[in-house]
Amino acid sequence: MSDSYYVPLDTDGERGQRFRATDYVRSTWSASIQHAAPVSALLVRALQRCEPREDTRLSRVLIDLLGPVPAEGDLWVRARRERAGKQIELFTAEMSAPGPDGSIRAVARASGWRMQTLDTTGIEHAAAAALPPLSQARQSDMKKDWDPNYVHSLDWRWLTKPLAPGGGESWLRPEVDLVKGEAMDPVERLFAVADCANGIGTKLNPREYTFLNTDLAVHLHRVPGGEWVGIRAETNYGPDGIGTTIGSLFDEQGAVAAIQQSVLVRPRPPKPAAGE
Repeated sequence: MSDSYYVPLDTDGERGQRFRATDYVRSTWSASIQHAAPVSALLVRALQRCEPREDTRLSRVLIDLLGPVPAEGDLWVRARRERAGKQIELFTAEMSAPGPDGSIRAVARASGWRMQTLDTTGIEHAAAAALPPLSQARQSDMKKDWDPNYVHSLDWRWLTKPLAPGGGESWLRPEVDLVKGEAMDPVERLFAVADCANGIGTKLNPREYTFLNTDLAVHLHRVPGGEWVGIRAETNYGPDGIGTTIGSLFDEQGAVAAIQQSVLVRPRPPKPAAGE
């Protein structure tokens, strides 16, 4: 495997920059599709590189997953500015890939507000209580349970017991680059694990239910620092197969962002009995 989620194949063309995914993007639900975390990070990379300004940064990013993102074959990412402004700008990015019939289609989209920065150190505040320190987390060898996929790209350490009552808490660190040959910047690194909030906050056994999120919305009040990203999340489930994950994202200094995800909940069909 490459030591990255994506390998760049060429520069911008009509459909955008072309990439090839590595095994590290493969989802835990199915090896044929991509986990949403690398997809999100690659879209954020495009948002930040589109007509960049040193005096602005992303404040809100919304990722919409338009369908399964194939893990095999080429994919393209392009971005554009939708709204210009001195203090506030809106950018969008789109990922496209071949569909089942071979035609190129959009598989994921992102929109991001970029705001002009100003020194407000004197009023800095974060409402969410800081996570317990990394030293209190326990390493979980999740890699042994899976063929090569997204889980193999992470150092994942739990502060809480999976599926236990209350919010789930973890520290995570990507161990590969987003794009081969490039170091991830802090916001890309955050999005390379943010989608894990759904799994950290779930109360459902994945052997009995699937719980796929169709989106993630992240509001960043501070740019994270360091290599580790903390997540505190909990999922609420309605009576009609729909849920919502709500949580906070952290660096080792404290909270940096809020996150929400829409979740589609479905029971897994029972496995046939032996001999059937």
